[in-house]
Amino acid sequence: MLKLHTLLAIGLMVFAGVIGVRAQDLDFKSTGAPLKAAPADRQIAAALSKVSAEKIQQNIETLVNFKYRMATSSMDTDLPPGTGILAAAAYIKGQFEAISKDCGGCLEVKEDSFIQPGSDSPRSRITQDTKLINIYAILKGTDPAQAQRMYLVTGHYDTRTSNMNDTHSFAPGANDDTSGTAVSMECARVLSKHRFPATIVFATVDAEEEGLFGSAHLAKLAKDEGWDLEGVLSNDIVGGNTTPGDTHQSKTLVRVFSASVPLNATVEEMHRLIQYGNEDDSPARELAREILAVAKTYFPPTVLKPVMVMRLDRFGRGGDQQSFDEQGFPAVRFTEWREDYHHQHQDVRVENGIQYGDLLQYDDFNYIAKVARLNAATLATMASAPGSPKDVTMVARSQNNNSVIKFTAPQGAPADTWYQVVWRETDASDWQYGANASNYNDTIDGTTHTITVPISKDNVFFGIRSCDSKGHCSTAVAPAPEFPSRNGPPSGTPRS
Repeated sequence: MLKLHTLLAIGLMVFAGVIGVRAQDLDFKSTGAPLKAAPADRQIAAALSKVSAEKIQQNIETLVNFKYRMATSSMDTDLPPGTGILAAAAYIKGQFEAISKDCGGCLEVKEDSFIQPGSDSPRSRITQDTKLINIYAILKGTDPAQAQRMYLVTGHYDTRTSNMNDTHSFAPGANDDTSGTAVSMECARVLSKHRFPATIVFATVDAEEEGLFGSAHLAKLAKDEGWDLEGVLSNDIVGGNTTPGDTHQSKTLVRVFSASVPLNATVEEMHRLIQYGNEDDSPARELAREILAVAKTYFPPTVLKPVMVMRLDRFGRGGDQQSFDEQGFPAVRFTEWREDYHHQHQDVRVENGIQYGDLLQYDDFNYIAKVARLNAATLATMASAPGSPKDVTMVARSQNNNSVIKFTAPQGAPADTWYQVVWRETDASDWQYGANASNYNDTIDGTTHTITVPISKDNVFFGIRSCDSKGHCSTAVAPAPEFPSRNGPPSGTPRS
């Protein structure tokens, strides 16, 4: 005789089968397919294989040996020859020029030099007019129709001591942020050997520690010059701290920070994002998801796995990605999994048996090389893919369970471009499912596509991305609400 609890269990199973819905019958699982990693691109894989931990170490050691890299040391006249921030800037520029020479002049090396006005504000870290220099190198895209699209990688090459007014004490900055500077330089070295349809910019910026002044100036320059900057990768503190005894550090994880609401969003735009639940679909978030997708193609998770941290930066902290976000450019920050604050923003000293200072001995050059490969793979993938779809909207008041999405082809899209619909459940952070937009009655009017996806817009989040025949895909774009009539409410206005 079956026991009572067994009979109850059988009854519950039968009951669930009668009134329940099988997982495969859910609308978002009954169409499309789970997303798979894109195939590896041989050219990109070849570039990644050339990333050198030894070359990264050489650049970091050389920059550390300039000793005094406070941004304000540019105004000092009593530093020993061959030291200081200006000597470091000259070295970086020289390295970019050498890389360009090796690739037949493929890089356009530039200086963004300016005077940052001093301030007598009690919180100011620059108290006198100070010369600052950003150095960047441009690898122009090969496709005239796509070369206007740009992707940028950066790190800051200034460092600091405990006292922000002390420009004459050793400020090695081996991790913060010579590691990020070395990533940008190594990406330039390996990617300059190849050509991509869109343009890649390799940058190193000044005066991050004083208030993001270098990146703010470069981002403003990009805005003023009309750069079509579709992605910014900022690397800051990616040295993989090796402090003995830290058992919680991970050499297979790297954090990717991204803002939810764009920092330049208007109040109306913020209201719309909140109303429609799209605060997790900012351009920066979509860029972070692209990094996760690239990693699945080129890195086993046991080697390196990017972790999307869904906030602008660490608590109470900031970084250069913020400057680009404020100008409306999608930007993210790479940072090692676990920082050691004994080796950050500290004078070099031993106190109570503890070694303080951002010293070379705490960098893990193999870890930095892995982060450089991830940056290079992301830059190369985005520069190879078509641009992101434009004007992506969702018909907001359709009274049915279909989702009508409209989008426009990106400028200069190559002939083999196709469009992928991606979606995720409302409690998921990354894209889970996808399908070719042509599966959904894709009607085209000029360059505008309209598709009808048999999934409720209320139960998932959607995105549209552009792909080519080799599997390179752009960052996704989440649809904004579109009302079907001129008499409908403006965006952000609820209707029952």
